Amino acid sequence: MKKKVLFICTGNSARSQMAEGLLRQMGGDRFEVFSAGTCPIPVRPLAIKAMQEIGVDISQHYSKTLEQFVGLPFDYVITVCDNAKEDCPVFHGARNTLHWCIQDPVGVMGSQEVLLQAFRKARDDIAGRIQKAFDLQDDGE
Repeated sequence: MKKKVLFICTGNSARSQMAEGLLRQMGGDRFEVFSAGTCPIPVRPLAIKAMQEIGVDISQHYSKTLEQFVGLPFDYVITVCDNAKEDCPVFHGARNTLHWCIQDPVGVMGSQEVLLQAFRKARDDIAGRIQKAFDLQDDGE
């Protein structure tokens, strides 16, 4: 049976979208993965680019509201930013709730390369946490 996982951040525009794409890629058919935001805005182009660099396509992802998932059963509900943790409703149907404080790449200032590097750092942090939390093997990427 697939484990159902929901990743939540404020905008559902970068960190939670990257987490959704990463777990789908890393976990294969063992997981049913979703993401949502407390105040959703469009997916960030640099999040899409950072994921494309490692062969994960999130270009068709779109931001979703948290409300559409409230009341649904999940094996894991994971907040990936402090604001979402504070604003997130309690998911009574969640078997496990986790909080990962992933640095927001959107708040970084600088050149396009500096910004892209911030998205890469967030992506790699999320990948490591997914690997550890779900006991997934590194495929060498």
